[in-house]
Amino acid sequence: MIKDQLILLLIIILLISCNKKEEPIVITASDFHQSVDMIGVVMVHDIFSPPVASRVFAYPNIAAYEIMAQQNETYLSLKNQLTDLTAIPKADTSKPINYKLAALIAHIDLGKRLIFSEKTIETYRDSLYQVWESKNASEFKASKEYGLKVADFIGVWMDKDNYNQTRTMSKFTVISDDPSRWQPTPPAYMDGLEPHWDKIRPFVINSADQFKPIPPPPFSLEKETLFYKELKEVYDISLDLLEKGDDCEEIQIAKFWDCNPYLTVSRGHLMFAIKKITPGAHWIGICQVACKKADYSFDDTVYAYTKTSIAIADAFISCWDEKFRSNLVRPETLINEHIDDNWKPVLQTPPFPEYTSGHSVASGAAGIALTSIFGDNFSFDDDVEVPFGLPIRSFTSFNQASDEAAISRMYGGIHYRAAVEVGVKQGRNLGKFVVENLEMKSITHNK
Repeated sequence: MIKDQLILLLIIILLISCNKKEEPIVITASDFHQSVDMIGVVMVHDIFSPPVASRVFAYPNIAAYEIMAQQNETYLSLKNQLTDLTAIPKADTSKPINYKLAALIAHIDLGKRLIFSEKTIETYRDSLYQVWESKNASEFKASKEYGLKVADFIGVWMDKDNYNQTRTMSKFTVISDDPSRWQPTPPAYMDGLEPHWDKIRPFVINSADQFKPIPPPPFSLEKETLFYKELKEVYDISLDLLEKGDDCEEIQIAKFWDCNPYLTVSRGHLMFAIKKITPGAHWIGICQVACKKADYSFDDTVYAYTKTSIAIADAFISCWDEKFRSNLVRPETLINEHIDDNWKPVLQTPPFPEYTSGHSVASGAAGIALTSIFGDNFSFDDDVEVPFGLPIRSFTSFNQASDEAAISRMYGGIHYRAAVEVGVKQGRNLGKFVVENLEMKSITHNK
């Protein structure tokens, strides 16, 4: 009797388990934002330079986009549009692949490969894996398999962009007595960062020097020359801001757009870093703000991040090509030597040559890319710097934000006017080229 009851109970349990339906795994835009944020947080911790950070954002977004484009007819593959990128592996349609899930898994996996603190990403990833597998093991397994397959494919393409080779190239050594040449600046007096970034394979632009800007004003310390007038302008602005005080608008703008991941502080014999995001990361954050305001779907969000990050990555290649060609001395060096040896800029001078302004070039390109996505006169509240103790700033358009980011470098005392004005033009010209040469939406869906 008891044996029969046990057999009956087992049969009932078996029938219940067989009839239990697995839940579909729902992936939303919020999940993708979270993955982007996680990579950004780790980059701040690991202290990535602005050029390298732009590369870290671009590749995971591209992998996710290519998967998403496999099943969304609105979007077109980037194969043969990005330099050397061929078609990703096709999905096995006989398997229950969730394309959004596969895209997110590929994004996380490539992000993990590109940062140093892998354990942080692994812990985040594994917690998600556990949830997804518990909801629908077969869908998770198929999606994971495909996501990682694409991540491997993009990883092979990524590893051929010359980044690894530049890790073993010579450091930038100052050997010239030419007063116009860049010199390391206080307080850390670091070597010039990423002097070989012009050798990184571009994504859309044809070469690092395609958008080579006009040269900076000829170096001269003669008071009637344009160069000296721009140098003196930086000094005069700083004195004016000092008189106004730290609460003035210009200083608030300078601090808001500082984004210096190499900020160092001295306390006696100790020197430590204050970790911040890079300028490219700030614009990735603005992209997130815009996606949320526009209530973008998962696919549209991936599209926005991908287009923006590609423009930013190419902008840094273009900018760094010019920085180490013109190799121009920073205002801080000349002001201390020839005008006021006690002068300090509002912002700490970052460790690389002056011309053109990296913020200006990257912001110009990002502004154009985002405008092509969300339209002109897209107002937004930029809260990206709130975690770093800075208030929200509001803008009526992405180009207005680009202009403010550019001029912030003069307010901060770390760039001459030419580097700002020519730099933002360089970035916008590059951004227009990227937008015009990337076909990401099908004609029937392109507005």
